[in-house]
Amino acid sequence: MKIERLSHDKIRIFLTFDDLSERGIQKEDMWQEEPKVHELFTEMMDQAYTELGFDATGPLAVEVFALPAQGMVVIVTRGKYDRERYGAGHEDDIADEIYEMEVTLEQSDSVMYTFKDFEVLIEAAHMLRNKVTGAGRLYHYQDKWFLHLEPDEVDSEQHGALIALLAEFGEGSSVTTAVLQEYGKLVMAENAIATICEHFKRNDA
Repeated sequence: MKIERLSHDKIRIFLTFDDLSERGIQKEDMWQEEPKVHELFTEMMDQAYTELGFDATGPLAVEVFALPAQGMVVIVTRGKYDRERYGAGHEDDIADEIYEMEVTLEQSDSVMYTFKDFEVLIEAAHMLRNKVTGAGRLYHYQDKWFLHLEPDEVDSEQHGALIALLAEFGEGSSVTTAVLQEYGKLVMAENAIATICEHFKRNDA
């Protein structure tokens, strides 16, 4: 489980499939009102408070993005305390009513991996070019390189091998395409893997 602060009132939590399986949770369970899902959320909020000082009391907007190749991304936004609704001076009374959540669930079949070093990305691209052709979109965001593959760009029979190879060189990204489109820089709009291989040689080549 990896937690990072996006702003004063917003955090992002990245859950791998191992994080879920260790707690007996399947991806589909995130759509259900089950005790073990609430326990997971409580654990996430406790860790967010310990690591980041993020206080999750009051209303929360929770967005859950399912990324089949990587895991789950959970965006938690803390709302403002509604004095008109609860009345002034009753903050302590609602402390036990923590997690008034509005949950949004989305699923993406896209593959997104991030690379800290462009040289590593070059190496990965040369390894990938025999598995995918005419595929990939490349973004640059927060000093990292993001390789995005759409589902129709990946042969279903090659999917597992592709993810295993990507995992050797990069990390599954908890950043969504919407964030990259809004805040990142689009470096290669299409055919990123082939373009990298064409213009950049491997270190041992």
